[in-house]
Amino acid sequence: MATIVSEGKAIVDKNVGDLWTFRKTITDSDVSLFAGITGDMNPLHIDGVYASNTEFKGRLAHGVIGVGILVGIMARELPGGVLLGQSVKFLRPVFIGDTLTAFVEVSGKDEEKDLIFFRIWCENQDGVKVMAGEAQGLVRKRK
Repeated sequence: MATIVSEGKAIVDKNVGDLWTFRKTITDSDVSLFAGITGDMNPLHIDGVYASNTEFKGRLAHGVIGVGILVGIMARELPGGVLLGQSVKFLRPVFIGDTLTAFVEVSGKDEEKDLIFFRIWCENQDGVKVMAGEAQGLVRKRK
């Protein structure tokens, strides 16, 4: 489970509808490093010859790289907080060279319990949604 959330940024400072974005072009290096870190050596990610002979016609990025970008947004906006959970559906493939724009929108909050809820998604450079889901976090108050 990823660690994120917020020191000094109280939950009351966040509003339903707040939207944060981040754009990243997925590189060969990103995919290679992720494969090495996780051990996910699926040939769709690391073998260009293999991947070119599939219905995708080329190497795919690991889908969870996009999820990591989404988590990074939450971490920047809520430093010191904790990601409690997330659910993501992968809607379209992401290829090396694609530019993802990640979106995190505050969809709700429970100030009494210091909980915050998000709608999350990524779009490629053509504006096509490639993944979508939701996440929940705990916002820690500065002591």
